[in-house]
Amino acid sequence: MTLVYLVIAMAIVTYIPRMLPLVLLQNVSLPSSVNRFMVFIPYAALGALIFPGVLHSTGDNHLESAIMGCIVAILLALFRCNLILVVMGGIAGAFVVNVLFI
Repeated sequence: MTLVYLVIAMAIVTYIPRMLPLVLLQNVSLPSSVNRFMVFIPYAALGALIFPGVLHSTGDNHLESAIMGCIVAILLALFRCNLILVVMGGIAGAFVVNVLFI
């Protein structure tokens, strides 16, 4: 039974910091420059989380293929390709460099 109480307490503790800003700051309007800045935060956080994993995705000895796969994925993303194509292109780029040059 103490495990149930622990899970409930953890749910409350994680819910409160997410709920309070929504409730307390719902009538606050930010300047347009701050709003424009806030739009880019999710992309920057996602990039910071993904990029280290990309460098280690092909192993420690195959950094060249990981970088090429990342470059291919970035180029496909810049051309606004479908997400599946971006992922498959990155994998294919890393695979081609790994097979041909390493």
